[in-house]
Amino acid sequence: MNMNDVVGRDDIVLITFDTLRYDVAQSAWEAGRLPNLAKLLPPSGWERRHSPGNFTFAAHAAFFTGFLPTPASPGRHPRRFALRFPGSETTDEETCVLDGETIVAGLAARGYHTVCVGGVGFFNQLTPLGSLLPGFFAESHWSPELGVTDPDSTQNQIQVACQSIARLASDERLFLFINLSALHQPNCGYLPGRVEDDCDTQRAALEYVDSQLPPLWETLQRRGGGFGILCADHGTAYGEDGYWGHRLSHPVVWEVPYAEIAWKQKS
Repeated sequence: MNMNDVVGRDDIVLITFDTLRYDVAQSAWEAGRLPNLAKLLPPSGWERRHSPGNFTFAAHAAFFTGFLPTPASPGRHPRRFALRFPGSETTDEETCVLDGETIVAGLAARGYHTVCVGGVGFFNQLTPLGSLLPGFFAESHWSPELGVTDPDSTQNQIQVACQSIARLASDERLFLFINLSALHQPNCGYLPGRVEDDCDTQRAALEYVDSQLPPLWETLQRRGGGFGILCADHGTAYGEDGYWGHRLSHPVVWEVPYAEIAWKQKS
């Protein structure tokens, strides 16, 4: 897909499934536990990619400058978006090269209204650090109901996103970013009786997320064509080789699920 044909014509959506491991995501897809995402993902399910960061801030700082997760195979992989930067070896004729300090600013300069629906603490706007990433956007949202402690966080995030979309003019292009917080710890509440997080509880959290997505797709489809990227920012360790959590380099942290989707207006 040539991104130079997409930018300016279609809405663009980036959704990060915060902390979602590739193996958890793919096993849920293989088990048929993601009926709504299955309508969007390719026949093989999630693509395995390598994240440019091993915790939320680092990964999103890279994403917002055009460095999305890299295919987990050898080679120089051209990027979908890039900022004008002398000597880049990962842009080609299908890369949309933008001007600005972030791709958010670059898309805004191309006429996009930019919206952030935050999730985890790096988007909470409660501190200077928590305000940095959402500050890239013209419109940004966060409340405790969108964060990691609310079991209905995805439902609440989708509702906020749909309300923002409804306020746009039909001919105004949208760049929507959502950081889904339900996969991040603590996710044990999505599996009754569990008191600690593990792969099973994160898989249950992903099933919950999947159940909440349809209103967003329906709202976006009513606006016309769109291009979306669904991915995790990083994974997390649940005791593998003695490691716990993230902000460390281990395959379960740097291997992330990734998918690209496109849609047209419903007839």
